[in-house]
This record gives sequence, structure tokens and C-alpha cells, in this order.
Amino acid sequence: MKSDGSYTYFASDIANHKNKFDRGFSNLIDVFGADHGGYIKRMQAAVKAVTAGKATLDVKVVQLVRLLRSGEPVKMSKRSGDFVTLREVVDEVGSDAVRFMMLFRKNDAVLDFDLAKVIEQSKDNAVFYVQYGHARGHSVFQERPGGGSGPAGGGRRPGGVSAEAAVERLTDPAELDLLRRLAALPRMIEAAAVAHEPHRIAFYLYDLASEFHALWTRGRDLPYLRFIINNDAEITKARLALVQGVVSVLASGLAVLGVHAPDEMR
Repeated sequence: MKSDGSYTYFASDIANHKNKFDRGFSNLIDVFGADHGGYIKRMQAAVKAVTAGKATLDVKVVQLVRLLRSGEPVKMSKRSGDFVTLREVVDEVGSDAVRFMMLFRKNDAVLDFDLAKVIEQSKDNAVFYVQYGHARGHSVFQERPGGGSGPAGGGRRPGGVSAEAAVERLTDPAELDLLRRLAALPRMIEAAAVAHEPHRIAFYLYDLASEFHALWTRGRDLPYLRFIINNDAEITKARLALVQGVVSVLASGLAVLGVHAPDEMR
């Protein structure tokens, strides 16, 4: 309590954590800015005291975000009240870019958020690169015999994978690497949840999209590696099943992050 009788924010924080515990939560997580590192031990001690040692408090320290525009710092000043709000950033670049880029780093690493970079259509823009991978996967199904609006279709297993796909025909090292990457999704999601490190999902999606884009490019240069081989229905089905896996996993991972997975990008 302060000398004027009012309470400090430490008092209300203690009450907040006690309320969480009383509602049945014993594993508590706080997110602190880097300038509040000295606040951690006393908050953990307070939680231990008001819960009789039955609750644990895990504190994630998050570094600051440096806002840039085309590589130049956006000038902000607390003293003059000149600052950019998160709402203004979302309005300018969209929620997808903000969500993905905020997660595309470890929480204890400083983020350089470039307002110009996150709307570029290039590999340097991680959210575009991942979303483009999803859209590119959908475009492959437009080119298959008979066309169609997307991966799903009649005679296919849930998710659109052909029941007759002879996946053993996938023998190129890049195809096998992509299969291994896809298979790693469940373990990666679990590990990210246990470690409280959502950036693992963003990193995984970027790596998956990179491998898929690279395979697509190789198919453009080497016709025998294309996803659709007109005179070989078996390998075509196998590669379309692989593409379906990429599309499904990218969509699932982006959904976990709260980011849209567009079927096409203009």
C-alpha cells in the first residue's frame, strides 16, 4: 500500500493470480517485458504464498519490438506521446502479418518489425512465403487432369488424398525429405506446447514451405520431377498425395497460429 492509501499494481497482481488459482488453475504463465525482469522472483514468491505452494508461476520474458519502415526506425517517444499502437500496425499490414511475425522469433529475442518488409511478396517475407506455399499447393490441383477447385474430390480419402496413391513411387531425396518433414508435425506441435515455444511452429511452417517451393522449382527445370506427369497416372497420384499433405499441414499449422491459409494469392 502506498502512503496515500492506494495499492500498488503488485497488490492487484497478487489478487489476479490468487483468482486464477481459486478457479482451478495451478500452472500459471505470465508474459513480462524485458524491463520487468526484477519483478519475477517476488511475483513467484507471492504466488507460492497465496496458494500454499500448490501453484507454479512460469514467467516468459519478451524482448521489445523495434518498429522499422524500409530499414529505418520509426521514431517514437513516450515523453512526447508520439508512438505507434498495435492497432495502427494491424490496420496497415493486416493481422496475419502481425501474428506470424510476432511468433517468428524466440520470445527472448528482439524483433525488428519492418512495416515495408512484411507486405513484400518475397522469400524474405516469412508470412507471405508460407501462405504462398499453401496457395501454390492448391494451384497444382488446378492443373491435374480434370482440373477442380482444390485438393478434395470424389473417390478420395478425408483431406482429398487419393486412396490409390502409390506413395512408394516417391523416391527422389527431396520428396522423401518432404515426407519426413510432414510426419514430424504431431511431435513438433507437442514439443512446442510442452516447452511453451510457439515460435517452433512458425519456424517449422517456413521450413516446410521452403522445401515445397524448392521441389516445385526443380520440377519446372526437370520435367520428370513435375507433380503431374501426363503419361504416368501412378506417379501423378503419388505426387498429388504429397502436395495434399503439404497443403493440409500448412493449413493446420497456420490455423494454430491464428493465421489464414489462402487458396490463392493475387
